[in-house]
Amino acid sequence: MKQTARAFWIDAPGRGVVRDIAVPAPGTDEVLVRALYSGVSRGTETLVFRGGVPAGQHTAMRAPFQEGDFPGPVKYGYLSVGVVEEGPASLAGRTVFCLFPHQTRYVVPASAVTPVPDGVPAARAVLAGTVETAVNALWDAAPLLGDRIAVVGGGMVGCSVAALLARFPGVRVQLVDADPSRAGIAEALGVGFAAPQDALGDCDLVVHASATEQGLARSLELLAAEGTVIELSWYGDRAVSLPLGEGFHSRRLTIRSSQVGTVSPARPGRTYADRLALALDLLADPALDALITGESAFEDLPDVLPRLASGEIPALCHRIRYGTGD
Repeated sequence: MKQTARAFWIDAPGRGVVRDIAVPAPGTDEVLVRALYSGVSRGTETLVFRGGVPAGQHTAMRAPFQEGDFPGPVKYGYLSVGVVEEGPASLAGRTVFCLFPHQTRYVVPASAVTPVPDGVPAARAVLAGTVETAVNALWDAAPLLGDRIAVVGGGMVGCSVAALLARFPGVRVQLVDADPSRAGIAEALGVGFAAPQDALGDCDLVVHASATEQGLARSLELLAAEGTVIELSWYGDRAVSLPLGEGFHSRRLTIRSSQVGTVSPARPGRTYADRLALALDLLADPALDALITGESAFEDLPDVLPRLASGEIPALCHRIRYGTGD
């Protein structure tokens, strides 16, 4: 028997709405999930909300359970945590993470949900998708004992990378951002902080996540000879100018892209499921709560997302809370 749920849709660029939808009964090897929390990834989701996905990237940017097409109407999102209300006995009653849009209840294959470890609160587990991106980036980057590392861009992804690097022995890690308020987050994560003009140079590795051409140019400046920039930023439909003259060639610098859509080739044999399970295990660290900078009720999303997109609400991860009766 079908039941109803509430789902957030982007009707057109800059305009969202919550709609009633029908949810089917789960079939064999499917689960019915009641949402507890979801997360808004301020970078990617606000880009989608503004209609900034280039036509050539519409396929690559699709979320696993997206409905509709860019620029809209589209149901988009991928950071959902909920409780399995119906499904296989091994999952019934479990708190799970799923790459699903903002919706009060949904049915997905049982293989699409990952149990949240007992030591990870459901409210923190919305970070799993972003920490998974950080895991993949560090698999690509392969930092070494004693490396001098800068993370340029203190957004959700950059802070997640910095948080994981703080666990590496003997490394010098500095979070670099133009916003001085990120200093408190860096302190909570256990890493240093600097404004771009004050950042420490001679870096073996720079992870760039500011999504600005100025940030990428500064990342190159911070490298030691033979150093590498891991580029995590996604620029949507914006063109980027980059200074590749001066010492770029003589210092033999490298820029490498990293993108969560593919498991890092540096870890052959690892699967998407392995990577996500690792990210959830890493979320046992309460320091990562610093990445959640606000919370709103689900029904308020049509008003909240425009304010996130405009910067009126400053955020890393903005958490969405679902009522127990939804």
